[in-house]
Amino acid sequence: MTPYYSDDLVTIYHGDCREWMPEADVIMTDPPYGIGWADWDHERPDIASIIGSRPALVWGGNYYADQLPVSESWFIWVKRPVVGFDNDPRTYATVEMAWSDFGGKPRIRNHVWDGGKRAGDSSNRKFLHPTQKPLEIMRWCVSESPKGTILDPFMGSGTTLRAAKDLGRRAIGIEIEERYCEIAAQRCRQEVLGLAG
Repeated sequence: MTPYYSDDLVTIYHGDCREWMPEADVIMTDPPYGIGWADWDHERPDIASIIGSRPALVWGGNYYADQLPVSESWFIWVKRPVVGFDNDPRTYATVEMAWSDFGGKPRIRNHVWDGGKRAGDSSNRKFLHPTQKPLEIMRWCVSESPKGTILDPFMGSGTTLRAAKDLGRRAIGIEIEERYCEIAAQRCRQEVLGLAG
């Protein structure tokens, strides 16, 4: 398959990961959860077959408990403090959980985030994808992952790839919607410039 975008560290493919998967050492992804959150979120992929035997981190792993083996190596992202926000679990998750088999005990990171783009959102944050993860959270995940090339088969706007590139890691992304391939390519084209000291 011809890459949609490629540079020294990142390669992006426009396609469906259920039809083709490149070789990689680690899977790190945020697949559709099958909870009906949007029109594209009505079915869960067979995440176990996508991962195979590679080390993996899967955001929304709690929605895949019937497909993934038992693991104590969860990543917990606290995205809302207890005080000062509407923390009604019926309307908004205050934490997100990623299943991993990276080894070790559960890890936790606090990072306030208002979630996907919503009607009436007055924040100055620019969301590139409805389920976009913060770059800081994905850098944390990449830094805790085993060595080797990272593959995100549900790439979205490319946050995993950008985080990997920022940390000097090779990464591959696959995305079924071309508009997100272009957004991810634009993000990966941007170079991080060092500050003169």
